[in-house]
Amino acid sequence: MARATLNGVVLAESQTVETIEGCVYFPRAAVRIEHLEPCATRTVCPWRGVATYYDVRVGDRLEPAAAWSYEAPKRRARRIEGAVAFWKGIDVEP
Repeated sequence: MARATLNGVVLAESQTVETIEGCVYFPRAAVRIEHLEPCATRTVCPWRGVATYYDVRVGDRLEPAAAWSYEAPKRRARRIEGAVAFWKGIDVEP
């Protein structure tokens, strides 16, 4: 079971994840969305498309732009459409 946590709080947990280039993508339904806050950060990957980022908040702790998702990925990345990945301060156990 893959799991993403911050300060011991589970942000996402799933037996079904996609791992791409070392990043674990959790199905949207497995993510505790209440800990994600939209932010203005966007990046572009040549083969995945535009990533939308989220700040991650647990209690008083905020990790800026620590989660992202490809809402409309390019054809080659369709399998991660809407899935959420974490980094920068988030503990991810694949």
